[in-house]
Amino acid sequence: MTTKILVTGGAGFIGSEIVKQLSAHDEYEIRVLDALTKQIHGNNPEKSYLFQSIKDCCDFIRGDVRDFTTVQKALEGVDVVLHLAAETGTGQSMYMINQYSEVNVMGLSNIFQALSLKGKSNTIRKVILSSSRSVYGEGKYQCPNCGVVYPRGRKTKDMMQGDFTMHCDKCNTVLTLIPTTEDSKTTPNSLYAFTKLSQEMMIQTMCPAMDIDYTIFRFQNVYGAGQSLKNPYTGILSIFSSLLLDNKDINIFEDGKESRDFIHVKDVASAVIKSINTAVSNGEIINLGSGIGTSVIEIAETVKRIYGSTSNLNVTGDFRIGDIAHNVADTQKARKLLDFTPSISLQEGLTEFCKWVLGQETDNSRYEQSLTEMERSGMFIRK
Repeated sequence: MTTKILVTGGAGFIGSEIVKQLSAHDEYEIRVLDALTKQIHGNNPEKSYLFQSIKDCCDFIRGDVRDFTTVQKALEGVDVVLHLAAETGTGQSMYMINQYSEVNVMGLSNIFQALSLKGKSNTIRKVILSSSRSVYGEGKYQCPNCGVVYPRGRKTKDMMQGDFTMHCDKCNTVLTLIPTTEDSKTTPNSLYAFTKLSQEMMIQTMCPAMDIDYTIFRFQNVYGAGQSLKNPYTGILSIFSSLLLDNKDINIFEDGKESRDFIHVKDVASAVIKSINTAVSNGEIINLGSGIGTSVIEIAETVKRIYGSTSNLNVTGDFRIGDIAHNVADTQKARKLLDFTPSISLQEGLTEFCKWVLGQETDNSRYEQSLTEMERSGMFIRK
């Protein structure tokens, strides 16, 4: 018996990888709902790499999750919903507030509204949400005086003076990063993060009320082939690649020591798919990451070396309001519930990514434009 799966945002970076991996299993019938937005897919979206990679793997509906009638149509006969459709990017979210709220919050609301109208004819047995580590804000730290703390964020005045370290909100002592567990306090410090936390809370409220199982994944920094090279608001790998291939200098924000937990898109997709029929994942929030922090300057140096670029890496002290200092996920729950261990190392993944990029069109013209937009809105500070 086949399981009919709706993947919202299934032509996106992560969604398309999930669709490709699902299509390798005969027991799944796949439907995709995606708006094919210009920011992700460019001016000819139906010719984009991502759309071309999934168009023959699914029943495709081009439409917006904000359109209730379209959502109703997409849900017909579906057993499982993988909800990935969302606006992404912390910086852009701070001045495109209505756009992020409408797509991320009202888009999911449309799904539950449609399901509520189905009543007993509803066939959905599980909803799987792609959330984000951004809901943790700065994450989990150790203070020598106050113990485990969850700092609200860094102060702009400190960052203006070149101090990018994390200080305790209570005693102002410099903190030590520790892996963020799923039970950590959530302190979103961007509108994007707020909308993802809102999605989580909606899932946790509505799914039990409708007798639907759910699993919520908090993705760390997902990367890999297929990552948008046209969206200047997300993905340092894409931004760095475009500049390095043109041998243009790279502006490394802050002190370059800010770190992220990178996880390959293929590993993320396999874990999400495994959760579809893994009962112990029901009702759980699960981190998906490598559990290893890598600094931005390390990433830039590695990618520069792979490309053989002559670009200069300039650590400028510029910074974006709302950017976190560090993040490293505690991945014990993923290992326990899903037997999840990343199969692709960062070096292997970066090499594969760079090889893919060399076969694609890159465009860095919108990157400076994006910084100008953020600067105009007060969200980007040049030193």
